[in-house]
Amino acid sequence: MQPSSTMVVPSESPYRLSTRHTLEIGAIAVLIGFIYARTLAGLAEDWWNEPSFSQGMLLPPLAVYFAWLDRRPLLALPATPSWQGLWLVGGGCLMFLAGKLSAEFFLQRFSFVVVLAGLIWLYWGAARLKRLAFPLVLLSTMIPLPALVYNTATAPLQLFASETAARIAQWCGVSVYRDGNIIQLAHMSLGVDEACSGLNSFSALMVAALLLGQFLCDKLPARILLFLLSAPLSIAVNVLRVAGTAILADYNEVFAMGFYHAFAGWLVFVVGFVAFVGIAKLVHAILEK
Repeated sequence: MQPSSTMVVPSESPYRLSTRHTLEIGAIAVLIGFIYARTLAGLAEDWWNEPSFSQGMLLPPLAVYFAWLDRRPLLALPATPSWQGLWLVGGGCLMFLAGKLSAEFFLQRFSFVVVLAGLIWLYWGAARLKRLAFPLVLLSTMIPLPALVYNTATAPLQLFASETAARIAQWCGVSVYRDGNIIQLAHMSLGVDEACSGLNSFSALMVAALLLGQFLCDKLPARILLFLLSAPLSIAVNVLRVAGTAILADYNEVFAMGFYHAFAGWLVFVVGFVAFVGIAKLVHAILEK
């Protein structure tokens, strides 16, 4: 007879932990706090100093809130601790070490979520880990994109945004000449910088896609599709932002570079969110009949 890979620990109440498990979890929490203190502090500093990452401050309490809302169905599942969770914990530790050695912040930060998932698997089992999948995915979105991805994608997206925005402005009767990421109008020129590539709004719209998918879609394929659409939608709304700036600047330069330019960042998110609501309902209607 082969030994089981799980350790079934009976308990009188799903809300209570044994003294041994409480001490173990406390020791692990202290160890994780010691290892990840500088990493998480750097992440919080990015949230505070970079406006495009500021939504990250809301995501940890939001993930905890969703886990708390689901606590009764979660704790109703049997706790079946499994040593297989150690593989995930080990993978997260190796990811953290690789990030340290290569000075890659994304790997260091993402390893925290991997280690957390591994500990849940180790102490609670695969069923409860699956139940906590959404809070963990939501927690992973608090981490900014890797620098390699950001730097590689920014320039092509800037050129795409400037070219498409120039064509839209021409269709609207505006005389436009484009040179790289510079849109030359009759009386002024507009430079399409990194903020207009769509990557800065991608993080916020990605979170919006996850939340709307959770509330408006019942099946996993619909949620995944909605999440994948967050990338092209963020690029599209930024193209409209640039095109709107060019069109308005041709008629009223002061308004375009003043109030509209300051308000356009919020407008991108609002338009993207409203578009996501419509897309979510459409996806729900098509895939979940």
